[in-house]
Amino acid sequence: QVQLVESGGGLVQPGGSLRLSCAASGSIFSINVLGWYRQAPGKQRELVATITSGGAIIYADSVKGRFTISRDSAKNTVYLQMNSLKPDDTAVYYCNLRNLYSPVPALYWGQGTQVTVSS
Repeated sequence: QVQLVESGGGLVQPGGSLRLSCAASGSIFSINVLGWYRQAPGKQRELVATITSGGAIIYADSVKGRFTISRDSAKNTVYLQMNSLKPDDTAVYYCNLRNLYSPVPALYWGQGTQVTVSS
């Protein structure tokens, strides 16, 4: 009942920027958390940033000061502005939605978008 579609990934040089978008559709609760996670080859999936429907934000220490998460409630879309990209940022980035206080399964994932940072 929920679909998450990411876009905006690609290949950039170190120091460059990318802006990821994730459009959510379906049964989106008014109280929710939208976020970005990433998974590099050989590593576990890790949190990048989350933003609640109330605007509270959490960033991973590795991206603080470089990445900015935002959301457009009218469009049910979450964004991730990534600046000063490093090779270690290379990963598949996944959009995540968690419907809070839900009586049914409430965790959803997008298909992922590849971000590659290389010279």
